[in-house]
Amino acid sequence: MLASNLANADTPGFQARDLDFSTALQAALSPATGEGVDALRAAADQATYARPGVQPSMDGNTVDTQREQATYAQAALEYRASMAFVESKVRTMLTAITGQ
Repeated sequence: MLASNLANADTPGFQARDLDFSTALQAALSPATGEGVDALRAAADQATYARPGVQPSMDGNTVDTQREQATYAQAALEYRASMAFVESKVRTMLTAITGQ
């Protein structure tokens, strides 16, 4: 969603989208029954909403580029930190397995 919002920052009338994580988590934990229904996709679709703009725009676009870039930077930092944590745990397990 962040990439979509940034890509459409100059598109007239584009409404910035966001995701309510707690709603998506609840929907994923109690998926609707149905053949061929992707529970995660359905949960994300249920939790997606149009975010109102902070500043009014002449063309109706609600994307705040600086906010989107800051959110992207935060997500990238959190991803790298979690991957470093996982890598550390895997190395610890490999060290225990090999007995070094």
